[in-house]
Amino acid sequence: MRVILLSGGSGKRLWPLSNDSRSKQFLKVLKNDKGHMESMVQRVWRQITEAGLSQSTVIATGKSQVDILQSQLNCGIPMVVEPERRDTFPAILLSAAYLYSVVGASLDETITVLPVDPFVSKEFFEQLKKMESILSESTADLSLMGVKPTYPSTKYGYIIPKKDSKRESEYIHVSHFIEKPDEKYAEHLIKENAFWNCGVFSFKLEYLISLLQELNLPIHYEELKKQYHRIPKNSFDYEVVEKLRHIVVLPYDGYWKDLGTWNTLTNEMSTNQIGKGIMCQASQNTHLVNELDIPVAILGITNAIVAVSPDGILIADKNSSPGVKSLIEGINQRPMYEERRWGWYKVLDYTKYENGEEVLTKRIGVKAGSNLSYQRHEKRCEIWTVIKGEGTLIINELVQQVFPGSIIEIPLGANHAIKAESDLEFIEVQKGTELVEEDIYRLFLDWEEMITYCKVVKS
Repeated sequence: MRVILLSGGSGKRLWPLSNDSRSKQFLKVLKNDKGHMESMVQRVWRQITEAGLSQSTVIATGKSQVDILQSQLNCGIPMVVEPERRDTFPAILLSAAYLYSVVGASLDETITVLPVDPFVSKEFFEQLKKMESILSESTADLSLMGVKPTYPSTKYGYIIPKKDSKRESEYIHVSHFIEKPDEKYAEHLIKENAFWNCGVFSFKLEYLISLLQELNLPIHYEELKKQYHRIPKNSFDYEVVEKLRHIVVLPYDGYWKDLGTWNTLTNEMSTNQIGKGIMCQASQNTHLVNELDIPVAILGITNAIVAVSPDGILIADKNSSPGVKSLIEGINQRPMYEERRWGWYKVLDYTKYENGEEVLTKRIGVKAGSNLSYQRHEKRCEIWTVIKGEGTLIINELVQQVFPGSIIEIPLGANHAIKAESDLEFIEVQKGTELVEEDIYRLFLDWEEMITYCKVVKS
């Protein structure tokens, strides 16, 4: 069995900690068994590894999440990278082409897809292992995992079993689906033995490869990437699941939770406070998550979430917190904090002048042993001031050492890179006409390749 982890979304319900590059699955607010803080994706990957499934797993994601996945998981997990964000149906088709044409998976292999961020116990992944045998035994087109509901939720979709369907082995035949019913109807569905749809499903690889052929699309990964825009921009549920007639569900009666809002997430946090601040004892059931280096004081506020990040500040009643996504629809700004494969950066200031010139100031941290790519920019110059640690700098093939207090001027179009010999931090001031992350041309990612290139050019 092959596993596809879907990592996407912007997680705006967890604003201001989540943004377009740091979705909810990357927030380090959960505590593991060793007492260390971890994100949802780190927790899920740890559980997948413990279940013995890591060697057969790929992650499907967008370009904006590649760096943070590499940073948090710190391993060579195969990634299927979407050329553009187009929903789950295109992402799964692209993953199928990758498994078939790059990995060499057999058309008869079972493919199981699941979100990257379920909050579950280890029993969930033991049940997941049964998906392959359930699909083969039932000869169904698709098998799903269904969670036994614990309350009449209006946030989840429901899987409705066939009324005359007797439980065969461990699976049940599916009649149809109901998407996010009201509470009264949800109560009725639970009485009818319906299950929550947790987004886990299995199928034979041959099914999706034949579907690509029916759509007159390439079945080879690199070719499909070039024609990715041709794939219908829809969910896998809409394009596939809802149209199939022979579907079975594997019940799961264990712990499962979607931590997609502040009220559900804080219920699973082991501490009421992360970051600088102080709360009075009267602030019952209130959580503070502060990513800034300034203290936050909370006095006499109960049942609230106070979240502080470079992207903004949220103060909300927990019961109202799911509405934050619609509340901030009018806020359109670049991500003010991003986690990268080499470290992180925070935006400190941004100014655009009447003549069109822009100035952007960042604080950048590079982990010891990591490096930025050898790169150049066509629309900006930069000035770096090292404030912590030591590193090796390359500018136009000239290699030099930098220390706290070092000031580096990087002219427009100059090739440059830096490697941290110890944890390194510097202030970067960008000046130009269009200060966007896309203004970058990378020559090399690997540091040894950069050094070899510099020696060749000098000689």
